[in-house]
Amino acid sequence: MGLLDKVHQFRPAKDLMAADLYNYFRVIESAQENTVRYKGREVIMLGSNNYLGLTNHPRVKEAAREAIAKYGTGCAGSRFLNGTLDIHIELEEKLAALVGKEKALVFSTGFMVNQGVLSSLAGRNEIIVVDRTDHASIIDGARLSFADVRKFKHNDMENLELVLKNDVGMNKLIIVDGVFSMEGDIARLPEIVELAARYDAVVMVDDAHGVGVLGDHGRGTCNHFGLTDQVHLIMGTFSKSLASVGGFIASDADTIHYIQHVARALMFSASMPPASVASVSAAVDVMLEETWRHEALWRNNDIMRERLDDAGFDTGPSETPIIPAVVGEDMMAFKMCRRLIDEGVFVNPVVSPAVEQGNALIRLSLMATHTEDEIHKAMDIMVKVGRELGIIPA
Repeated sequence: MGLLDKVHQFRPAKDLMAADLYNYFRVIESAQENTVRYKGREVIMLGSNNYLGLTNHPRVKEAAREAIAKYGTGCAGSRFLNGTLDIHIELEEKLAALVGKEKALVFSTGFMVNQGVLSSLAGRNEIIVVDRTDHASIIDGARLSFADVRKFKHNDMENLELVLKNDVGMNKLIIVDGVFSMEGDIARLPEIVELAARYDAVVMVDDAHGVGVLGDHGRGTCNHFGLTDQVHLIMGTFSKSLASVGGFIASDADTIHYIQHVARALMFSASMPPASVASVSAAVDVMLEETWRHEALWRNNDIMRERLDDAGFDTGPSETPIIPAVVGEDMMAFKMCRRLIDEGVFVNPVVSPAVEQGNALIRLSLMATHTEDEIHKAMDIMVKVGRELGIIPA
C-alpha cells in the first residue's frame, strides 16, 4: 500500500461537496461581527467565538496599527532568542493580573500553549488526567509528553476519583476545559480541586472559552468559582474574547520560569507578532472598562436560550453563551447548517467524532454586540428550519 493511497481514497469531504452540503472553509468577506458578509449578502453570525465583539473595535485596531508602525510586522525569531519585545512583557504582566496569578507567559497560538506546557511538565512515570471531551490541543499535548494519559467520563466526578485512585503514589496533572467548547457546559471545578487535593494532583484549567465570559469582568472560570489559588495553571487564548490570535499560561513564577526554558513549542516557534500582542493588550483594557459587554453577552444568552427551549430544541448541558442545538445524525447537522445559511444565519455543524455518534449538533455562539432583533430574527429562522426538517415539533 502506497503512502499516498489514503490521500486518494479520502472521500467524506468530497461526498459532502457533491451533495452540496459542505459547510467548512466558507469564505467570509467582512470583519467578524454580529453580521458578516457571505457570498455577497449580509447574514447573522452565530458561529463565531468573538464573544465580546472586540475584533473590530476601534481601540483594538488602532493598537495594532501603532504596533506595526513602531515594531514592524514580525519579530523574526523565537521568544527564547531575539523575539521578546517590551510589549510581550507588558502583556504578560497584564494577563497575570487578569487571572490572579504571579506570572504569565505568551505563546503564538493557544494550541501551542497546551502542547508546550503539557509536554514539558509531565514526563515518564507520571500521569496526565483529561476529561474525555477536552479540546484536541490538550489531547495532542498529552500525547507529546512521555506521561501516561488517563481519561475520565465527561464531568463525571465518580469516574475521575476512580481514575485517581488507580494511580496512588504517582505524580498527576489533571487538565480540564473551564468551559467546554462544543456543548457550553462548565467544568465541575470545586469537586475537581477537592479530589486533586485528596489524591495529591496538580490542576490546570484551559480557559479558552471562559476568559471574557465567566467571572468578575470576564476573569474566567477559576475566578467564577473563587478557586484561583487552588488551580496551579490557568491557560487562555486570544482568538475568542480577546480578538486576536495567540495564547498564554499563568502560574507561579517558578513554574513559568521552568516552562520558559523547557517548552519546545515556545522555544522553537516564532514569537507572537507585534500587532497581535498590542491588539490583545487593548482588548483586555476594553473588556475591563466596557463592562456592558459582559452584561450584554449574558442578556443575549438568556434571550436565545429561552427561544430555543420554548421551540423544543434540545440544548444539552449548556450553561454559557455557547448553546448547542442537538439534531441527531451527522447528515442532519449538515442539512440544517446549509438551510440556515440559505435563510441568512451562519452556524457551525459539529459531528462525530467531535461528539458521540447520533448526537450531532448545531453549535450556536453569541456576541455581546448582537441586538435583540437579530437574535429573534435568527431564532425565527432556526424554528422554521427545525420544523421543516422534523427536528422540533411543528
